[in-house]
Amino acid sequence: MGHAVQAVSVLQKFLQSQDAVANTILQADHSLSEPDKELSSETAPGTPAPPAPHPSLALTQHPVPPRAAGMGGGSGVQGGSVAGSTGGGQAERQEAEHSHEEHMRQLKAQLEAEHQQLLDEHWQVLDHKLRASDTSFSLGSTVQSHTKGIWMWCMPHPCRCDLVLVLLDIEGLGDVERGNTKNDCWIFALAVLLSSLLVYNSKGTVDQYAMEQLHFVSELMDHIKVKAQEGDGEGDDTEFIRFFPGFIWAVQEFTLQLISNGQPVTEDQYLENALALKPGNSKRVMEYNLPHQCLCSFFPTCKCFIFVQTVPAKDISQLELLPESTLDPQFLVQTCHFCNYVFQEAKAKTVKGRHCVNGRMFSSLVQNYVKTIRSGKVPCIDNTVIALAATENEAAITAALAHYEAEMRKLQLPVELDKLLEAHGKCEEGALKLFMEHSFRDSEQQYQKQLVVGIAEQRGNILAQNEDVSKEICLALLEELPAPMKKNLSDGVYSRPGGYGVYKADLSQVVEGYWGKPNKGVKAEEVLDQFLAKMQPEAAAVLKVDTKLTEAEKHIVDEKQKAEVWSSRRRQRRRRGCRWMTKRMLMKDQERSYEENLKQLKAKMKDEAERVRKEAAQVLEYRLKEQEAILSIFTTIGEGLRAINGIASLTKFRQTAQPKHK
Repeated sequence: MGHAVQAVSVLQKFLQSQDAVANTILQADHSLSEPDKELSSETAPGTPAPPAPHPSLALTQHPVPPRAAGMGGGSGVQGGSVAGSTGGGQAERQEAEHSHEEHMRQLKAQLEAEHQQLLDEHWQVLDHKLRASDTSFSLGSTVQSHTKGIWMWCMPHPCRCDLVLVLLDIEGLGDVERGNTKNDCWIFALAVLLSSLLVYNSKGTVDQYAMEQLHFVSELMDHIKVKAQEGDGEGDDTEFIRFFPGFIWAVQEFTLQLISNGQPVTEDQYLENALALKPGNSKRVMEYNLPHQCLCSFFPTCKCFIFVQTVPAKDISQLELLPESTLDPQFLVQTCHFCNYVFQEAKAKTVKGRHCVNGRMFSSLVQNYVKTIRSGKVPCIDNTVIALAATENEAAITAALAHYEAEMRKLQLPVELDKLLEAHGKCEEGALKLFMEHSFRDSEQQYQKQLVVGIAEQRGNILAQNEDVSKEICLALLEELPAPMKKNLSDGVYSRPGGYGVYKADLSQVVEGYWGKPNKGVKAEEVLDQFLAKMQPEAAAVLKVDTKLTEAEKHIVDEKQKAEVWSSRRRQRRRRGCRWMTKRMLMKDQERSYEENLKQLKAKMKDEAERVRKEAAQVLEYRLKEQEAILSIFTTIGEGLRAINGIASLTKFRQTAQPKHK
């Protein structure tokens, strides 16, 4: 919470400084407008003077900010006519313009200083965020190796809320207690496989000795495989650049000046010069060039940062306990630049196909790689990604089905079929989108087919549940509404003369009350027909005991009953038509589902094709650079050979041209 308050205070301070600058410019604007008014009053009477030009019009190299310029008075475009009316006015105007120009220069310098101060405070806040956690890497200060294996520290990314910063601390290479370079090679290979930005620390300078210490790079081909089978297209060395992290060489305790051939060079130029290949094809030259070439060929980017010594040597053992104020200021500036690059340029960890890795995937990667190494085999990126894809795709199916079920539960059953299918379409679209975002390497669409089957099963369950709920509600209504009729029947109300008419009136009232109740669902008509069919024997019995009816009236009643039978049959036919319409709606929904799956599949395939294209373009770009470097070497060799041949020819010519002495 304290860091958020500090960040807000920094922002408020910046805004206040901007307001102060704007007010200062505004005051200067008003003060400069007063001499304009005096000059305009000194013009000859009877000669209409054009309005005085605003000072900002004469200072095009220092434009007034819009806020200040907007507050000034009207400005004319014919400023020269006023300046020629009086010599005194011209001098005052030049003095005012000079004063205004000087004032603007001071304001610009003030703004630049405050901008730099704001940046420094911003990175200070980020640094405090990094130091906020009590659980960080501890530092060893003895001759014994402190870090064992790889330590991990997860923390929120200081600049991007959608990323988590995972810091991996690797044990020092060349531990004398282990005495096993094979362990160092596996540790280095595992760090390369797990990171998206690899930072290699060394001391002093980037020289040949430091390059020889980095011999693990040239051995990566023996400890990492890209493809499961040999002979699958390009070699692994060509594929490494697709999946390897960016590389940073951090040179600690750097004491030299970045000057080469009398000219200052940048840190990156310093590393580039150190990685330059030597011309020649002798064994010694090839051994020299191997780590240089591997470093440039395997890693997509190579960056260099230099750092002075943190604190005096006597305080190194207490470095973890020292306050930040005791650290070398130049080291803090260099660290700020380093953190800035990491926060802004470090990309999310991806696997083959440029799919971003989440926490669950990262855990699976670690387990798969470690299990493979412990079994004595070489980690294969292809095999690991295939196993990872199977796990992630299963998890994507589970998440998509859970999303569909949760969204469909929001429906208040029972609902009409068209509304249910409309909700189903939206939920299915969301589930497919979620699946497409988290699935990868589903080339045969087997996992997508599993999702389609799962959604279809859930849709069928919801349709059946909707019918069951509708049926329960309708049966409950037809149990509640006829209760007065049952009482009248037991009391003998319908056994009296004219009882049949009363019975029919009560039954009509029950039907009207039934249709008056909302939200009965898709089974409303079917359940009512079943209820009326059950009531027919009872109605016939009431009709027989009604002695008041004449034969003619009973005949009319019989005709009405027959009409009701025909009406019931028509309703049955209508229900059959409704069932046919229901099937048709379900078929249309199935077609819509197929089209939605196809649309999202095409979008995903297009996205994956774009990712593959970017990977190929990246590899092609690096290969072209590599070929240019090799061509440059051969060009240098050719020029050297031509020079040697020229010297040899010249020597031979001189020898033949000399007179022979007997």
